Amino acid sequence: MKVTSVEIWDCNTSLPFHHPVIIRINTDEGISGLGEVGLAYGTGHSAGAYFVKNLAESFILGADPLKSEKLWDTLFRNTFWAQGGGPVVFGAISAIDIACWDIKGKTFNQPIYQLLGGKTNEKLCTYASQIQFGWDTDSLKRLGRPEEYAAAALAAVNEGYQAIKVDPLTFDEHGLRLQNLNRILPNYLHRMVYKRIKAIREAVGEEIDILIELHASTNVTGAIQIGRVLDEFGCLFIEEGVHYLNPALQKKMSRRLKTPMAAGERIYTRWGFRPYLENQSLDLLQPDLCLAGGLTEGKKICDYAQIYDLTVQLHVCGSPISTAAALQLEAVIPNFQIHEHHVVALKSANRELCIPDYQPNQGYFVTPDSPGLGIELNEPVLQKSPHIIVQ
Repeated sequence: MKVTSVEIWDCNTSLPFHHPVIIRINTDEGISGLGEVGLAYGTGHSAGAYFVKNLAESFILGADPLKSEKLWDTLFRNTFWAQGGGPVVFGAISAIDIACWDIKGKTFNQPIYQLLGGKTNEKLCTYASQIQFGWDTDSLKRLGRPEEYAAAALAAVNEGYQAIKVDPLTFDEHGLRLQNLNRILPNYLHRMVYKRIKAIREAVGEEIDILIELHASTNVTGAIQIGRVLDEFGCLFIEEGVHYLNPALQKKMSRRLKTPMAAGERIYTRWGFRPYLENQSLDLLQPDLCLAGGLTEGKKICDYAQIYDLTVQLHVCGSPISTAAALQLEAVIPNFQIHEHHVVALKSANRELCIPDYQPNQGYFVTPDSPGLGIELNEPVLQKSPHIIVQ
C-alpha cells in the first residue's frame, strides 16, 4: 500500500476561535484515513495545516501508511525540527499518525482499539468541560454571576454527567475576559472564585466531581492561592496551574497543595512528559493525541504514566476526529481516568464536520466498533473551507 495524496482542510466554523485542521490520507488501494492537527484553538492553525503540506511533500507521498512506527520515527528523525518539539511540528506529525492508524483499522476491518490491545474499558465515564462558557447546544456564553455557574453545572448533571470542569478565572463578574493574572492575586479574585465554586457545589451536591481548570493563566503563587481557596470543596484535580517552560514550577505547586494535579495538553512526546514523571509533580496526565505525537506516541505516554502510578485523561478540544481518536485509545489503557467532553463538542458548527455524530449518553461514551476511527467527513460542510491537496 502506498500514499497517493494528502488532503488538508483549514476549517472555518461559525464558532469564535475554533479552526480545526483536518487531514485525509488517500492510498492506491482506495482506503483513506482521517487525522487532525490539534491547533483548533489558540493561534497557529494555518501553520499546522501548511506543516502537514510540507511533510506530505517531503515524506508521506509514496510511503506505506501501515508502517506507522517506521513513519513516525522517520518524521521525528528527519524533519530536523521534530527533535526540538513544539505544537506546529508535532500537531502535523500527530495528524498524519492518526490518519495512518485509521487506514490500518480499515485495512484489517477492525476498530483501532483492537489493534492497540483490545478493550480494557467497556464504558468511558465522561465529564462536561469548560462550563464557564455555559452548557447547551447554543452559542458560547461568558458567565459572570455565581448563579450562572451553578445553572450551567446543574444542566450538565441533569444530562447524566458525574463530573464537570470549570475555569473560574476566565471571566470577571460581568463576563469580560480577565487580564493580568500572572501575579499575586488580590483578595477580590479569591472571593469571586470561591463564590463560583461554592455555588456549583451547592447546586450539584457532594457526589459530583468538580475539576478546576486554570489554563496556566496564573503564576505559581497565584495558582497556589486559588488552590488553597478551594481546599474545602474536595475538587478532583487542578489543571494547568502553571506553564510548562519550567517544570520546577509544577513541582512547587504540587508540594504546597492537597488537591491532585493534572496537566499535559501542551507537552509533546514522551520526552516532554519525562521531567514531570520523574519529579512526581503530576497525578494525572492529559496528553492531546492531536499534539503529543498521535496514537503511536500517545499509547507510549500512557504506558509510561503507568510506571509512575498515574492515570490518564486525554485532552480533547478539537473536531469530532479528536474525540474519535481519544475514544479508541481510552478504551484500551488500564490507567484511564475520565474522558473530556468539551462544550465546543455540543455545538452544531463542530458536530457537523463529521458523521456520525458521537455524543455521550448519561455521562458515558462507548467506543465505536466500526473499522478504524469509526468516523468520516461530512464533505458538503467542508467545502466551505480552504482545501489543500498534495499529490
